[in-house]
Amino acid sequence: MAERYKIELQSSIDHDWSSWLGNLELAHTPTGHTILTGNVPDQAALHGLLARIRDLGIAILLVVRLESTDRLT
Repeated sequence: MAERYKIELQSSIDHDWSSWLGNLELAHTPTGHTILTGNVPDQAALHGLLARIRDLGIAILLVVRLESTDRLT
């Protein structure tokens, strides 16, 4: 079963990267960070997603599995 995740990145990335990052929703914070949220099919897909972010050279600040009652922001 897919789990919903929130991933915060230190840099701001363009919305065009969404499809390359598993079609996650992208939002930007006032501090220039990027928040990715969305469903990830399984742990292997999560590790693949994190490897793609690593390959971009962007620091990952936070990875949180969201409960169904958690807010996205």
